[in-house]
Amino acid sequence: MSYNLLKGKKGIIFGALDEKSIAWKVAMRAHEEGAEFVLTNAPIAMRMGEINKLAEACNAQVIPADATSVEDLENLFTKAQEILGGKIDFVLHSIGSSPNIRKGKSYGDLNYDWFLKTLDISAISFHKVMHVAEKQNAMNEWGSIVALSYIAAQRVFPDYTDMSHAKAVLESIARNYGYRLGKLNKVRVNTVSQSPTKTTAGTGVGGFDAFYDYADKMSPLGNASAESCADYCITLFSDLTRMVTMQNLMHDGGFSAMGISEDVVEMINKQS
Repeated sequence: MSYNLLKGKKGIIFGALDEKSIAWKVAMRAHEEGAEFVLTNAPIAMRMGEINKLAEACNAQVIPADATSVEDLENLFTKAQEILGGKIDFVLHSIGSSPNIRKGKSYGDLNYDWFLKTLDISAISFHKVMHVAEKQNAMNEWGSIVALSYIAAQRVFPDYTDMSHAKAVLESIARNYGYRLGKLNKVRVNTVSQSPTKTTAGTGVGGFDAFYDYADKMSPLGNASAESCADYCITLFSDLTRMVTMQNLMHDGGFSAMGISEDVVEMINKQS
């Protein structure tokens, strides 16, 4: 159901890879709610995914950009404003990658060059996005910038290795840049800490199925789906959340508030 929450708003959506992607779901919902936007991803990700299919469905243009490159981001924001005919109202940062995880490195055996790459792609790119937006004065007043995070920023999930640090940095950047952009022109910046979600990137983490099932049993509402995360992001882009900024917002079915659940106790008792 559409409520025209984003009618007249213009945005940039980073990170849509395929139909499993949260960014893909956000783009579809933003289109339904009346937004115009451009889609962007790194050239290598675009070759792997189906972003052109999404662009056609949403009547959106695609601008390739490596989010770790300030030059690419400058081109992206310049072209986006030309295509959309004005400043930007919302940005979704849905970017995360760890070479260490992809190549099976354990936490005690990290490749430090790859670790730096994890931080650059998954967290520092968020700073670069907002740096470029600020320098170009590209955001409208009361705009909204959202990045996707995960509770491993605060808690230990052994198989999440260096991505846990990237998410912690991401959330810190949101707070610090949220203050800056809020003072400059009332732009709000938040992160959404989403349940484990069966995206292409998520399922690449070792032990994913186990902690997906564990989180589902721990959460009174169950795991939040990619579709429900998209709905939440839409509310954060809308004018209904104008006074929400610098927050890490838990979208996890209640997981983050739980100590233990009856379902988990039952599961442990069955195994003992």
